[in-house]
Amino acid sequence: MDRKAELEKKRKKLEELRKAKELKKQAKEAEKSVTQGTVEEPADELAKERKDVGLLVDSLIGDQPVAAAVSLAELSDKSPESRSGAVSAEPMESLSDRRSRLTISTVAQTNIPPIDRVLYTKETQTAESSFTNDEEEEEEEEILPASQLQYSDKETVEGSQQEVQRADTEQMNLPELSEDDKQQIMSSDDFVRFFDRASRLVMRALADSSDFTKDYGKEGKEEGDSDLGADRLTFSHFFVDDHWSRRRGVMCLDWSTQYPELLLAAYNTNEEAHHDPDGVALVWNTKWNTQTPEYVFHCQSAVTSATFASFHPNLIIGGTYSGQIVLWDNRSSKRTPVQRSPLSSNAHTHPVYCVTVVGTQNAHNLISTSTDGKLCSWSLDMLSQPQDKLELQYQTKSIAVMCMDFPPGEINNFVVGSEEGSVFMGSRLGTKAGVSNHFDGHFGPITGIDFNAPAGRHDFSHLFLTSSFDWTVKLWSEKNSAPLHSFEDSGDYIFDVQWSPINPALFATVDGTKRLDLWHINRDIEVPYCGEALDSVAAPNCVRWSKSGTVLAVGDADGKLHIYTVGEHIAQPKADEWSHLRSTLNELQTRTTQPLETSQGFHTSL
Repeated sequence: MDRKAELEKKRKKLEELRKAKELKKQAKEAEKSVTQGTVEEPADELAKERKDVGLLVDSLIGDQPVAAAVSLAELSDKSPESRSGAVSAEPMESLSDRRSRLTISTVAQTNIPPIDRVLYTKETQTAESSFTNDEEEEEEEEILPASQLQYSDKETVEGSQQEVQRADTEQMNLPELSEDDKQQIMSSDDFVRFFDRASRLVMRALADSSDFTKDYGKEGKEEGDSDLGADRLTFSHFFVDDHWSRRRGVMCLDWSTQYPELLLAAYNTNEEAHHDPDGVALVWNTKWNTQTPEYVFHCQSAVTSATFASFHPNLIIGGTYSGQIVLWDNRSSKRTPVQRSPLSSNAHTHPVYCVTVVGTQNAHNLISTSTDGKLCSWSLDMLSQPQDKLELQYQTKSIAVMCMDFPPGEINNFVVGSEEGSVFMGSRLGTKAGVSNHFDGHFGPITGIDFNAPAGRHDFSHLFLTSSFDWTVKLWSEKNSAPLHSFEDSGDYIFDVQWSPINPALFATVDGTKRLDLWHINRDIEVPYCGEALDSVAAPNCVRWSKSGTVLAVGDADGKLHIYTVGEHIAQPKADEWSHLRSTLNELQTRTTQPLETSQGFHTSL
């Protein structure tokens, strides 16, 4: 109702304005007619004057001929003074003076339009609020009929419509881009970034296999649902890129600490692709089952090792077959390294098979080792030369390092596996920097080494595993020179081994028979607890647990990544897992010639 009342008031105002305008128009016409009347009035008075003058002259001079000869024209030509002198009668003197002031004149007619005066009434000044917002005024103007719009408003509306139509026409008639212009746009950095981001989003949407029609209100388990807690290893999906990864061996794997779903894979050379880069590093998103990597990086030498920079989530570090250390940045539009170390004798000159970042957020270093026996410490801000270099030698002989690992939380002490089959322990800093101890037990090159990392009631960080070409996996303690146990179920080369990050008694191995095996030493130390044969044409090269300890990634020699899900019953440790492992180790000590408790410096917690 308030809206209707306001509109009615508006209409009344417009009606009053139209009436005021009509009154102005009538006043203007009346004024014009009055002006024309003043122009004609002198002519009528002049005729009357002539008549009166003639009668006056006749009365004064009578019937004299001279008087008759006096014409009205002569009298009219005389000045008022002469005519007043001729008329000497006193009674008529005032009349002659009054009539002498009337003359005939030419009037120039000019039409001057009146000034428009806006009339305000009391209702107009007080009824409307001065705080009406623009949106309400626009709505009210739109409701008014077109007949009540002023002429200028109509012109404005028509002009706006014409501008809109002109803009639409110009948009429809955009000039056709030439091939050079298209190529320039497509090669620009902004377009490349946009297209890369958009293509990833589309691929993720297409690869989303979640069942959005699932009814959670149904009772019981639907057909086809799998029991994630089952005691088994389940294949999830695989990753392979026909251009970048196929026919390239996977040399190294690493999971991101910042984004747990990202998996880094390093690849060596594809002998059939002569025009492609020798080394490739791909970042895969395991959350989506897509065959397109999130990021593609490459360099001119085969990538033999790679890792995410622990304290820099955007940086990826690679070690190459030529001995260079390369650094990629996923924020850069370039696929080539943003930094690289020089090829000089001051750094590595042989293949770099190990790169890792140790330290804290405020003080950390990149540690790299190669088969030339050098251990180098780098700053990620400057790869022009290593900050520190250590020659790894044992009895004056250089150690060809194949693998390396640091105990949990350690930045100084380390162990390395060599091509000769020996394990060496050393330290980076201090007066005794270098190799300090060695462990003999393998009869072939050591392919993998890993420390026990899960924290619990008992500390088992001194335990580490090694795998070798001699078909065995051995369990060691850094305080004992002899292996605690040898796992000898495999029938081929064992290419890699790694402890579970959450279960202290669980580890995974891959071997030349294309098998992935899980060992649970609290349940069985002679055979694997469970395993799966890989659906691959090539043997696996490496295996890595996810940070959650429920997913395993395996890379083979044909560039294919296999993703497996580990059952919760296996992956998750029980409350007494650490105590049970302590009992298991005490049982293993009875099988060795040297008792575990009496070994020099061994942890008494066992």
